[in-house]
Amino acid sequence: MNLTLFDLDGTLIPVDSDHSFGSFMVEVGWVDAEVWGRRNDEFFAQYNAGTLDLPAYVEFATSAFRSRPLAEALAMRERFMAEVMQPALRPEARALVEKHRAAGDLIALVTATNEFVTAPIAAAFGIEHLIAVQLERDATGHYTGAIRGVPSFREGKIERVETWLQSLGAQSAEFERVTFYSDSTNDLPLLERVSHPVATNPSPTLARIASERGWPQLKLFA
Repeated sequence: MNLTLFDLDGTLIPVDSDHSFGSFMVEVGWVDAEVWGRRNDEFFAQYNAGTLDLPAYVEFATSAFRSRPLAEALAMRERFMAEVMQPALRPEARALVEKHRAAGDLIALVTATNEFVTAPIAAAFGIEHLIAVQLERDATGHYTGAIRGVPSFREGKIERVETWLQSLGAQSAEFERVTFYSDSTNDLPLLERVSHPVATNPSPTLARIASERGWPQLKLFA
């Protein structure tokens, strides 16, 4: 069995689900369009520049829904999936996942976006194993705005993948081939760790690095 890991935003979908969810919160009126929307854009720019303060961003991003009753937040997430994410699930990406599934690979979605936003997206791709930023909850089950455990971001993706594999009684060294698809230089630690890195819809910087290192490049979306 081979191991195949997929980044999500910009890799399997042509949008950033975290930023898109924030924009959706503005659209439905759960947050202030001018102040909150501008801050959401600022955090997205920081992510693209490789300077994101992830705990600060998670505290900010979850503020859009965590004060609401959970049932209400979940219902709004369903609207987000139907109206924003479903159109972003392209057949090319589905086919790529299915190719690895048909080959019998162990597959995981490894994303720096939080589990609240990404759980239904992983399910829509039929990916059982989701490694996402985990959100802390208080004794009543409400989200606190803090991160629980090691965030699946930059070097943290390596640790989270290894911890997940250990929970299955495995380790990455046991696989003949470990493939990781990603579009972002934020994922360089894991791209450098696997046996088969694939720069997928790569940013200009990642495309340059991939060319220098001889990594394959895949353009899923026009």
